[in-house]
Amino acid sequence: MTNGEENTERSAATIDNESMILEVKSLESALNTACELWKVKKDDLETVVLDEEKRLFGLFGRKMKIRVATLFPLMYLQARDFANSVLSQSDLDLDAHIESDLTISLEGNDSAIVIGRHGETLKALEFLTNLIYRADQSIPKIRFDCAGYRARREESLIRLAESVAREVIHKRFPVSLEPMSSWERRIIHMALHDNKEINTSSEGEEPLRKIVVYPSGHSEHRRNYRRRRPRAI
Repeated sequence: MTNGEENTERSAATIDNESMILEVKSLESALNTACELWKVKKDDLETVVLDEEKRLFGLFGRKMKIRVATLFPLMYLQARDFANSVLSQSDLDLDAHIESDLTISLEGNDSAIVIGRHGETLKALEFLTNLIYRADQSIPKIRFDCAGYRARREESLIRLAESVAREVIHKRFPVSLEPMSSWERRIIHMALHDNKEINTSSEGEEPLRKIVVYPSGHSEHRRNYRRRRPRAI
């Protein structure tokens, strides 16, 4: 049975896009107004003409009612632009864009540099971006990926979880893993969720919060667990 703590994050799909209705003379005017207000690019917007009418005898031109909305939640657009600014100032050949699941993906020739050792550089960029743009702690964290790193990391974490579970079951002794992000801890918890012979618990404070895997029936209040040596993942 696993600790449900890491399952409390809401889906990123619950964050609304920005939207407003404008009465303007042209579509271009609506786009310019939205860009100025939200500090985004025109490519980040979509428009729908709701109504169009002509004034008497055309003396005063036409009036349009247009709905303008961002293609993605504003927080993610700001985070993407921030990441691109950091990458540009770091002289890295990488470009940030937003995936359909709202992950901010980095692509380019310098992928290995930004991932860094065990993804530490990518995590640092993710942490800084959330610190700046995620004012509401109840909404999901902004997630970054680079060259498929998250998928590879998830596969490695699942293998690690299964290996640790076998060790705990065999030796009947708790094992502590290295500190991980909330996303990484959730992968471990979910990987071991159906294993009735062990329990998992997140312990400690961020950024050093970690998972401890206990044999079933072992008191989680006993701290005499073995610390597993970090391995390259």
